[in-house]
Amino acid sequence: QVQLVESGGGLVQAGGSLRLSCAASGRTFSSYSMGWFRQAPGKERDFVTFISWSSGATDYADSVKGRFTISRDNAKNTVYLQMNSLKPEDTAVYYCAADRYYSAELQKPESYDLWGQGTQVTVSS
Repeated sequence: QVQLVESGGGLVQAGGSLRLSCAASGRTFSSYSMGWFRQAPGKERDFVTFISWSSGATDYADSVKGRFTISRDNAKNTVYLQMNSLKPEDTAVYYCAADRYYSAELQKPESYDLWGQGTQVTVSS
């Protein structure tokens, strides 16, 4: 049974950095497109970024472009989210997700069939 486990969240001051990790069990990680989403209290789960399984193509929400970077290490079955220049509005629970069925719309949470438990990121002003 494939599982995703996030780590790396925490409390950071505005302008600081954090790196989130999402480790996947299983032997077919390289064939999954991976995404990061976030959910603030009382709000919907929002797209942050994805990285495709085939070409490694990436996409970012406008709110994080130029500040966040997604990467993956297939040898370690891990996807990373490097977050720089953090802002208080980045505060949320961050979730990684896997698309195992080659969805086309990777900005949408419904395209992902496997989710991690989430990790809290809090940015103080």
